[in-house]
Amino acid sequence: MAERGQLPHPAKRLCCRPGYGSGCRPGQRAGGSGPGGGALCAGPSSAAAAAALGLLPLGKTQSPESLLDIAARKVAEKWPFQRVEERFERIPEPVQRRIVYWSFPRSEREICMYSSFNTGAEDPAAGPGGAAAPGGAMDAAAAAAADENRLPFRRGIALLDGGCVDNVLQVGFHLSGTVTEPAMQSEPETVCNVAISFDRCKITSVTCSCGNKDIFYCAHVVALSLYRIRKPDQVKLHLPISETLFQMNRDQLQKFVQYLITVHHTEVLPTAQKLADEILSQNSEINQVHGALWMCIVLNPHCKLEQKSSWLKQLKKWNSVDVCPWEDGNHGNELPNLTNALPQGANANQDSSNRPHRTVFTRAIEACDLHWQDSHLQHIISSDLYTNYCYHDDTENLLFDSQGWPLWHEHVPTACARVDALRSHGYPREALRLAIAIVNTLRRQQQKQLEMFRAQKKELLHRGVTSITNLEGWVGHPLDPIGTLFGSLMEACRVDDDSFHGFSDFTENLGQCKSLEYQHLPAHKFLEEGESYLTLAVEVALIGLGQQRIMPDGLYAQEKVCRNEEQLISKLQEIELDDTLVKIFRKQAVFLLEGGPYSGLGEVIHRESVPMHTFAKYLFTSLLPHDAELAYKTALRAMRLLVLESTAPSGDLSRPHHIASVVPNRYPRWFTLSHIESQQCELASTMLTAAKGDVRRLETVLESIQKNIHSSSHIFKLAQDAFKIATLMDSLPDITLLKVSLELGLQVMRMTLSTLNWRRREMVRWLVTCATEVGVYALDSIMQNWFTLFTPTEATSIVATTVMSNSTIVRLHLDCHQQEKLAGSARTLALQCAMKDPQNCALSALTLCEKDHIAFETAYQIVLDAATAGMSYSQLFTIARYMEHRGYPMRAYKLATLAMTHLNLSYNQDTHPAINDVLWACALSHSLGKNELAAIIPLVVKSVKCATVLSDILRRCTLTTPGMVGLHGRRNSGKLMSLDKAPLRQLLDATIGAYINTTHSRLTHISPRHYSEFIEFLSKARETFLMAHDGHIQFTQFIDNLKQIYKGKKKLMMLVRERFG
Repeated sequence: MAERGQLPHPAKRLCCRPGYGSGCRPGQRAGGSGPGGGALCAGPSSAAAAAALGLLPLGKTQSPESLLDIAARKVAEKWPFQRVEERFERIPEPVQRRIVYWSFPRSEREICMYSSFNTGAEDPAAGPGGAAAPGGAMDAAAAAAADENRLPFRRGIALLDGGCVDNVLQVGFHLSGTVTEPAMQSEPETVCNVAISFDRCKITSVTCSCGNKDIFYCAHVVALSLYRIRKPDQVKLHLPISETLFQMNRDQLQKFVQYLITVHHTEVLPTAQKLADEILSQNSEINQVHGALWMCIVLNPHCKLEQKSSWLKQLKKWNSVDVCPWEDGNHGNELPNLTNALPQGANANQDSSNRPHRTVFTRAIEACDLHWQDSHLQHIISSDLYTNYCYHDDTENLLFDSQGWPLWHEHVPTACARVDALRSHGYPREALRLAIAIVNTLRRQQQKQLEMFRAQKKELLHRGVTSITNLEGWVGHPLDPIGTLFGSLMEACRVDDDSFHGFSDFTENLGQCKSLEYQHLPAHKFLEEGESYLTLAVEVALIGLGQQRIMPDGLYAQEKVCRNEEQLISKLQEIELDDTLVKIFRKQAVFLLEGGPYSGLGEVIHRESVPMHTFAKYLFTSLLPHDAELAYKTALRAMRLLVLESTAPSGDLSRPHHIASVVPNRYPRWFTLSHIESQQCELASTMLTAAKGDVRRLETVLESIQKNIHSSSHIFKLAQDAFKIATLMDSLPDITLLKVSLELGLQVMRMTLSTLNWRRREMVRWLVTCATEVGVYALDSIMQNWFTLFTPTEATSIVATTVMSNSTIVRLHLDCHQQEKLAGSARTLALQCAMKDPQNCALSALTLCEKDHIAFETAYQIVLDAATAGMSYSQLFTIARYMEHRGYPMRAYKLATLAMTHLNLSYNQDTHPAINDVLWACALSHSLGKNELAAIIPLVVKSVKCATVLSDILRRCTLTTPGMVGLHGRRNSGKLMSLDKAPLRQLLDATIGAYINTTHSRLTHISPRHYSEFIEFLSKARETFLMAHDGHIQFTQFIDNLKQIYKGKKKLMMLVRERFG
């Protein structure tokens, strides 16, 4: 056994001190002020730590945490942030910030525990072997204190308190900073760079330039960690770097990367955040310099082999880091190596193609295998006169087209990356030449694809399936090929000699005009007659936007597709269309409509093809003033959304190189589906607005909407839009558009009839309003077919009631005959609804049929038939009161007796909502006469067991004579009913019995605080007992029995004796 006087290991002793107790919250002392207590929180930073973490001294108040902070703290403790991102499509930035804030560890005890295993070997003050300083023997306590001071945790506190921690920055789940080690006698001052990664309030890894990189923390890691725990509000906090990058456009990203790669690898993340902040600031100096992507760097035409090898080595190193971001956000991409399709692809790096995920560096690594030595490529970029008129159409990859102009056959994104690299490195003339060759190649491929499809069209349409040969879409692609081509060509057609000095030969004819507006420059190099860089830019944008491409996996990639498409269309909308550009639009619209599987607007497309709604809306508005037929044909073709149709074709599985074999037939996860559906709705609304007054087109658009839109909310929006357009105040109503609006409304009613929709009541009211605007025949039609559109309750309470209202009659300008016919349809509807759902529709049916005797009698009979089965006492009482109000007391009495048979009031239900109905029913029976009262009292006695209710009924019946104001206004004789004879004797006995039973029930579980209430209850009981002939004797016997049975309740019985003797 160890000696009692032996001191524990310094590390254990430190962790076991009062300041490290398990109950001590982060930054809070557990107690004790002596040398052995609370050393953890000692020092000038203690108060700041307590204040930062919301821990105030005793006796002081603190405001409660916000619900956001409470929830964020719990999420930060339990959930990986990746899981949060996967579960929720969009997380507001304030929520992200609080989750990131609370994800850092908050317990100093854990920092102490992991640092205490490190014996302080890196301590420069420790002697060899950790020997104590000379100067004589030290006692055990002093030696222990010296050992403790050398522990990394103690040294870390000393560094923190000495102000040695600086440049602290938190980027997402990564904390970095510098810790300055003060100069010693034999050692100079050193600055250590510290980096800490953490997740769910646990530190996952640490690195320090002092050499520490294990799970055991050095003093510098301790100092930085405690700084974050004690001074959290002094730490500059940024969201994960991926969130910042997501906010940037392409030019900003280029600049960001160019500056980032010039910084040492160990400082990538802090420097990246600093540069990102500068780039997002519009007035910063960095925004005045042009930038480049990773591929632009390695594709530098004059990059030396040793430089490229150095870049490749560095990129592979970064690529191998576990936390290296994926190219498409949070989802892997297993597309082939981008160099596989190139003429020089034999030397491609095949290792990257086998990686499970593509990182942000993968394409740059692959691009290291690309070169500029191809002679054809060299001729293209170096000469405006490079032509060859020996044309052979039977060759697939021709170097020249039929006009002798050069073509460049390469993986399109890679070829466009070359253009971007040339622009970024100061070769605008060469970039433009290559861009023109690529666009001419794309146009030739488009023509060839059209010819190929026309040859196979009959077969493909017969099978009803299609295949996509484009494994990667050009719009939304990480390299943005279409945006690169468009930008290069638009830059060339700006009338600004200074901004594009390399093309003076193309601008010399434009005089002194210095406007930055886009113009048709008189360029003739490798362009058709009448073409310009502007037309070429527009055409390549239309080709890219119309490409049939598969929807990528993952939220990030899908949002990027939508965002890039909208950005490109936004740039196109800045261009004013003239006759030349309209010809381009017509040409491309025809190509896209007839392009088969190569076009997103082809006759048959893949089920998971990216929808064309946004693009088609732009085409529609652009073509409408010039070629309405083509505009409508394009927009109507784009309306489809096959991913929501269960019978959509899944693709041609017979050709293995097609995408159908890559993407299996399944219901895909389209995270942007709500956005896509809203764009589909916008396209339909645009067509409806344009088609106002054109019956044929409105019918065609209506048919397309009914076939292709699957969201009831969006169809309802379209119905409302059509109604607003049709009833504009400055013109007469468009009856055709009104009918379209009504048809859409009817479809919404059918779609939502059997499903829950919180807007259903609004939809029903709107439909009646719309039908009213269309005319009386429309109202009559919806009432005739109500069972396919409305629930019985909706049909009676909203539809029929609104139809028979005075405002509707006035709005429709109906004569008496028309009014009666419409009212007859409403009454028929009401009776049908009452038959189907008497519980909810009977009263409405009676109200609607008041003016028609036969219909009213029919409705009343429906109520009587349903009363014995499905209707509740509350429904029957409500209808009974309605009958009395309408002047049918006997019918009301009949319904009241039927309601009483469904009722059951127990002894303690003296506040039941049906009590008023029971009192009303008894008052009605009493007013009708003795026979009616005699008939209802047995029902009351059977249904009501509550003594107070029965006594109330009894007293009311004894105040006046039954039938005092009877039927036909006759007054009966003034003789009161006797309590000794039926029917009141039965009611009196039942009331007395109810008081007796209720008394015993109360006494079984009574408490002293209810004694006075119980005495008052007995006083009311005595009043009822005394109404009987021998009531005094009965009550005395009742009290005596209570005294005998409950003699154990002495205090209560004493109160009983005091009151009742």
